Amino acid sequence: MKTTVRLFAALLALMFTAGSLSACHTVKGAGKDIESAGKEIQKASDDVRK
Repeated sequence: MKTTVRLFAALLALMFTAGSLSACHTVKGAGKDIESAGKEIQKASDDVRK
C-alpha cells in the first residue's frame, strides 16, 4: 500500500514539474509575440507621424 502511494506521489510531482516547465516556455513565447506586435505598432505609429 505504501509503495502505491509513493509511486502516485512521484508521478504527480513529475506531472506538475513537466507542466510548470512547459508553461514557462509558453509564457516566454507569448512575451516575444507581444513584443513583436508592439514593435510593429510603434513602426506604424512612426510612419504616420512622418
